[in-house]
Amino acid sequence: MRTFEYRLCDVFTDTRFRGNQLAIFEDAGGLTPDEMQKLACETNLSETTFIIRRSLEMERLRGVRVRIFTTREELPFAGHPTLGTSAFVRQFLPDYADRDSVTLELNVGAANVRFTQPSHEAVHGEMTQPDPVFGQTYDRGAVAAAIGVPADDLASETPLQTVSTGLPYCIVPFRSVDALSKLRITPSAAEEYLRRSDAKFFYCIAPELKGIWRARMQFYNGEDPATGSAAGCAISYLVRYGFAASDEQLHIRQGIEMGRPSTIDVRAKFDGVSVREVRVGGSTVFVAKGRFFLE
Repeated sequence: MRTFEYRLCDVFTDTRFRGNQLAIFEDAGGLTPDEMQKLACETNLSETTFIIRRSLEMERLRGVRVRIFTTREELPFAGHPTLGTSAFVRQFLPDYADRDSVTLELNVGAANVRFTQPSHEAVHGEMTQPDPVFGQTYDRGAVAAAIGVPADDLASETPLQTVSTGLPYCIVPFRSVDALSKLRITPSAAEEYLRRSDAKFFYCIAPELKGIWRARMQFYNGEDPATGSAAGCAISYLVRYGFAASDEQLHIRQGIEMGRPSTIDVRAKFDGVSVREVRVGGSTVFVAKGRFFLE
């Protein structure tokens, strides 16, 4: 039997059993992609990551190689797996102990996470995401029908638009948190609509308090407690359309309705023409470790 050790952590929180869960396989070089997919299905979390160790020289040159899987597919990029896996690398791999930053090599390319405090129970980091690409805009009524809400629940003053910092989301602004809290997306209707678009998922947001936005991301047959890749798209959208100043720190609260509250720190720069330096941060706390056995 082959043995593969993993850690379980909660990301975008400093409190156990909140935030978004992540399983991290510590040394997955002996696994095939098919085996990685099966293990991701077995953990049954929104994402599972697999660290493939290389020589320290190669890791310093290109980053620590990491692959990200959902229960259905491999992703080129995802936010909470990037943040959580970087925190693991810094916390548990001796070559990276207490470093100011960790670089991962993902399928989308290099992703750098900077850490803002010494290691302790909760590790806080901030990732820099690729510069955003703004894509297709959408008819408000058609999107409302696809996600199963009245068109009046959606904000009317800004467009619904695809934004990607590595993974494309249709950003859907709601008029209020109360309207957002009633969201119940039917997966089949949403997936059928998205197949005709340039977005992979819907990310729904609403203003809560000054400097704080609420978000929900329902996909497949469930809901995500925190979506770091989408949060980068959301702050890019908010900065571009004047809801936040350039480099202003905002906070996105997600997972409230499902009992796993998360806090995502976001900021981005806007020079009047383009959005850049998209940064998404939060804490990671480790909760368990275990082993899988494969023949």
